[in-house]
Amino acid sequence: MQNINISRVDLNLFVIFDAIYREGNLTRASEQLNLSQPAVSHALARLRERFNDPLFERSGKGMAPTPLAKAIIGRVRAALQDLESTLTEGLAFDPRLATRIFTMASRDVMEAAALPQLMQRLQTSAPQVQLRSLRVARKDMESALASGQIDFAADVLLPVSDQIRHQALGSETLVVVMRQGHPLASNRLNLDDYVNSRHILVSSRTEGQGVEDFALTRLGKVRQVTLRCQNYYAAVQVVANTDLLLTLPRTYAEQMQVQTGHIIQPLPLPLPLPLEPLEIHLYWHVKSTRDPAVMWMKEQMVDLF
Repeated sequence: MQNINISRVDLNLFVIFDAIYREGNLTRASEQLNLSQPAVSHALARLRERFNDPLFERSGKGMAPTPLAKAIIGRVRAALQDLESTLTEGLAFDPRLATRIFTMASRDVMEAAALPQLMQRLQTSAPQVQLRSLRVARKDMESALASGQIDFAADVLLPVSDQIRHQALGSETLVVVMRQGHPLASNRLNLDDYVNSRHILVSSRTEGQGVEDFALTRLGKVRQVTLRCQNYYAAVQVVANTDLLLTLPRTYAEQMQVQTGHIIQPLPLPLPLPLEPLEIHLYWHVKSTRDPAVMWMKEQMVDLF
């Protein structure tokens, strides 16, 4: 790529580049930026000329990033985040007038537990603020926070560098759910019955054990996982129609009990479990401490949970 004088580059092009990368679609990117699609297409053409690379190529109904686009997106987002922090540092944040978009990475259980209360609060205190909740792999969480792809992550206690700040939001206890009329529903669930039953494991990974499996391994026991799926909502629906057992956080089990009427039993594993109770933490990047908007949103979540 040719050397470029930064004073001759329109920095708004990189805002558009970030939006196209995030949305994977020119129409959605233009809507998110409140620009016309021809304006976004023109900006992309200028970027392609600057980088001598197509940056995005048609793939199905969307736009897939080229290897060069993948290589530079992290630095582009970090630069945009630093610029935004520079512009907002020292400025007061008025939630009543703010139109900020906050992005948080979380699991589906955290979404179900947190979003209803959080959105109810934002509806009153920050009516124009938008919140996006998405899934980010744990191995990518720190880089996503550093690049500005996300403002927060909510997850169990994880090892992080000194560039990441975190605060405990609360803790969750694991329980076991089964359908009404299940052969084991009339008595308190014991360890032998738990091990001898068939189970559902919820995980975004294609393989590997859950925390309850690690605890069973310590006892020299193995359970039979009949179904592995990606979200608890689907798993709870399966429980309602089969004799499979599901181990999950109590908060979500109690929320879904209203819909399916399932039985909730204590997890019959001796303490301490590796992550029992599950402590939920909120994570953010150290540079976000200079952003009053991010710090305001952090306080809302900490105050609620």
